[in-house]
Amino acid sequence: MSSRTEGDHTVVSLAGEIDLYTAPHLQSELAATMGPADPAQIVVDMSEVEFCDSTGMNVLLAAHRQASERGGGLALAQPRASVRKVLEVTGLASVFTVHDDLRSLTGQ
Repeated sequence: MSSRTEGDHTVVSLAGEIDLYTAPHLQSELAATMGPADPAQIVVDMSEVEFCDSTGMNVLLAAHRQASERGGGLALAQPRASVRKVLEVTGLASVFTVHDDLRSLTGQ
């Protein structure tokens, strides 16, 4: 897991599995990207995520709500087919903005 700034977005890059064991670390990382002053525009790069369970989805959903309440947003970029399927089955594909190309989103 790593974070970097690209333009007006904070890109949080994830790899591996997001599950009961890794979700607390993701939650901390996402909370750290949301400063009190500026609305956070967060992009979660999921291109290297192989698996995401309900715990991981709940962390992403909570961060999405928190960013929205502060006038920002949280989008997902480049999820693999297995993660897309979870988003579709759970109905979260209509909640999150999902982008196929990270570069076009961040302008980099």
